[in-house]
Amino acid sequence: MPEYDLIIIGGGATGSGIALDAALRGFSVLLVEQNDFGEGTSSRSTKLVHGGVRYLEAAVKHLDKEQWDLVREGLRERKIFLHNAPHLAHPVELITPLYRWREIPYVYAGLLLYDLLSGRASLGRSRLLGPQRARRINPDIDPDGLKGAVSYYDGAFNDSRMVIALLQSAQELGARLLNHTEVSALIRQEGRIRGVRTRSRIDGKEAEYTACMVLNAAGPFADRIRRMEDPDLEPLIECSSGVHIILPARFLPSPDGVLIPRTRDGRVLFALPFEGHCLAGTTDRPAEAKEHPVPTREEIDYLIEHLNAYFDMKVRCDDILSSFSGLRPLVREAGAGSTAEVVREFVTELSPGGLLTVTGGKWTAYRAMAERAVDQLCDALGYQASCTTSDYPVVGSRLPRREIAARLKKLGASRERIDYLYRHYGDRSPKILETEGRDQASARLHSDHPATEGELLYTLRHEYVRKPLDFLVRRCNLAMIDRSAALAALPRVVEIMGRELGWDADTAAKRSAEARERLEEGI
Repeated sequence: MPEYDLIIIGGGATGSGIALDAALRGFSVLLVEQNDFGEGTSSRSTKLVHGGVRYLEAAVKHLDKEQWDLVREGLRERKIFLHNAPHLAHPVELITPLYRWREIPYVYAGLLLYDLLSGRASLGRSRLLGPQRARRINPDIDPDGLKGAVSYYDGAFNDSRMVIALLQSAQELGARLLNHTEVSALIRQEGRIRGVRTRSRIDGKEAEYTACMVLNAAGPFADRIRRMEDPDLEPLIECSSGVHIILPARFLPSPDGVLIPRTRDGRVLFALPFEGHCLAGTTDRPAEAKEHPVPTREEIDYLIEHLNAYFDMKVRCDDILSSFSGLRPLVREAGAGSTAEVVREFVTELSPGGLLTVTGGKWTAYRAMAERAVDQLCDALGYQASCTTSDYPVVGSRLPRREIAARLKKLGASRERIDYLYRHYGDRSPKILETEGRDQASARLHSDHPATEGELLYTLRHEYVRKPLDFLVRRCNLAMIDRSAALAALPRVVEIMGRELGWDADTAAKRSAEARERLEEGI
């Protein structure tokens, strides 16, 4: 008898969304991830929940129904996303500076169409801005030749925290979650894929698990899993690299973002507020699938070049506090001239042996991807259960912000501390303060940033943290926004983790060296 109804390979946006959907429909679920949850693509996005302005332009110019449908679905999913995770996702106004008169009616008409497609899911109306008004909103927009600007609304969110919220929600419903556990082989029974063989990257222990069905949500590594069943398979995906840089808040002094409408390779770039800093990106270049991609100097120079064309305050390499590179798994498309032209659609593929692969897509569509995949799972297993994720608040979002803030205030938290905790942990925030008080762990890990020793202890006990960068990069986001601060905090983080997890001196030294090497070369 199989141990589980479903084994999911991959713990990013796609895998975590599927785990929640399947668990809500009554399936027993095991999810395995070779690194930390969300470590790859899903914590390295532009942090936008969007329909896709770029796809809308392509849909209209080329009369492309596929791109049109992608935008409409994205706008529907955007509304659901913000509703189900209000502590992690929120509307953001994006300003597009324009330097040619003919661009103003063209871009504004496109954004009005974007509003029209949003319908009841609209986050706010697009508007025209004169040069002076645009500069009042964001004083760093380059005034030289500025003809005006347009603004529109999309959503912004914390991607790594969203992965954890989805997985905690699935775990509440009985899902079992294993990070730092790689799949070394697929198990066949009577010609069908019925399980996985795994090896822990923490202690090297091997194990076997069986299920009625195995689902491949390994993102950039989906083809690697597919070839465990059939080594001769043609690749299903191609990867592109998206590089982002983090700058001090002075480069984006308003709460609004900036959209740079045109780069030399036909992309749009964003400068967005993130964790009190400026997040700028992204690039789009063909790349090979590898576990720890790092930005190249050429990619960083590309971002600086285009930022400096639109910002009055010029960016230099010395201004960059952190940078990261993420791999997008794009469905291979015949005739696409570059990865930037590939439609961000997703596909599901059921192999002859019963391996279900789900790949492609974007963060905004994670829930729709999961719904389609679990529908297909139900069909394959002859099981009837409806999807209920369109109105299912994830862990952290079950109480109103006012009520959470009142509880935190009673526990002595300042306004700034309340804001930080709510944006990361939502209604779980009081547990952080309780941990700090019980363990006498209220000290900050770095004087310039709000993360505390108690926060580390909480994530160790409740959020699957097993290595230093699990916490520093993806739970508190410190390394994402300030790599030098993360390096300074690393010794204390290792000390606390060693005590909590029972590391001996050799293990602590090994974990410290691994984390330091990653931080020094790029996260």
